[in-house]
Amino acid sequence: MEINVSSLEESITKRLNATHVEVQDMSGGCGQIFEAVIVSPEFKGKTTLARHRLVNNELKEEIAKVHAWTQKCYTEDEWEKKKGQDAA
Repeated sequence: MEINVSSLEESITKRLNATHVEVQDMSGGCGQIFEAVIVSPEFKGKTTLARHRLVNNELKEEIAKVHAWTQKCYTEDEWEKKKGQDAA
């Protein structure tokens, strides 16, 4: 299975009940460095470390095939607050 932005977005949405997903290929198109913003109700009540562990566990096969993986995980409330701050 080829790892690309679309496949990662689909996997994240499906496996983590994500309501918002942004994945960027930061490698210039070679598909080896990805950065993701993930918004999911699954993160509610979890620490940042617990959120990252959840994502890493759900995407372990995909992550093993790339050189670098960076994630930012938010609850829906946190994401709404962040969007408001970014717009100000």
